[in-house]
Amino acid sequence: MNFHGRHIISIADFNRAEILAVLRASRELAERPRPELLAKRQMATLFFEPSTRTRLSFEAAMHRCGGQVIGFSDAASSSTKKGESLADTIRMVEQYADVIVMRHPRDGSARLASSVSRVPVINGGDGANQHPSQTFLDLFTIASLFPQLERGEELKIAFAGDLKYGRTVHSLVTALGHFRVRLLLVAPDGLELPEHYLTEARAAGLEVDILPSLQDAVNQADVLYMTRLQEERFPDPLEFDHIKATYRITAAMLRSARPELRILHPLPRVGEIAPDVDATPHAHYFQQAGNGIPVRQALVGLVTGSLEAKS
Repeated sequence: MNFHGRHIISIADFNRAEILAVLRASRELAERPRPELLAKRQMATLFFEPSTRTRLSFEAAMHRCGGQVIGFSDAASSSTKKGESLADTIRMVEQYADVIVMRHPRDGSARLASSVSRVPVINGGDGANQHPSQTFLDLFTIASLFPQLERGEELKIAFAGDLKYGRTVHSLVTALGHFRVRLLLVAPDGLELPEHYLTEARAAGLEVDILPSLQDAVNQADVLYMTRLQEERFPDPLEFDHIKATYRITAAMLRSARPELRILHPLPRVGEIAPDVDATPHAHYFQQAGNGIPVRQALVGLVTGSLEAKS
């Protein structure tokens, strides 16, 4: 199984065996760090929209493996401001780097970048489309908490919040099609999971339940994957305030939860998880963010040929 030179644009480009290979490589790096793994590699981070966790974890992953990082965290500081096309930016940056990590507000931008780049491109999020490195770390987190995921035993995974525009949800739902999962979905009117993702999930053999309330998700799930509601999607501020209050997890709501329930969130949170949840055994979102280090080390190592995938 060879990942050398491969672009990582969409989780849909990976089959089950390849996903499991990435999880194995990530697990090995988490257990046995390799500080010289990327010592001769240079990564370019091109972030055309804001990011904290994705950019910093990629950079931390690179530095902890001895690699170097160049790039920008704001489109205003790039030549895009002068009118340079994305294709030309990629052709220029590939002269300086062994791998490019890019975030861009436009759907399909990562695929375009990969079509012109001679070095691997890793999609750090393109619009409301895909976020594959987040998906790999989400899967790594879930598999670490629930080893039965890889054994083919059923898990109940609930998604709550903005399921229409949440690219982390879209990517993870696609990836879960390779496992035995019952999806539990709860979202405000108008922010439901797009129909084509539902069709795809069912075609993959997943059972899908639409739940009436967040409390139902808390009571039934093994994993509750929360997402933030985006205020800009609501034309009426009063409606947003009402719905935001409804889609909020508190410690009191968790009294009826199963002991093994774990709450994940791609972060940042903006009120949908109350601070009092942090002290409960169910909270796992900060550990989830920390898993970005070994997972992104594995991805960079694999596509640059510094790490060999094991079947």
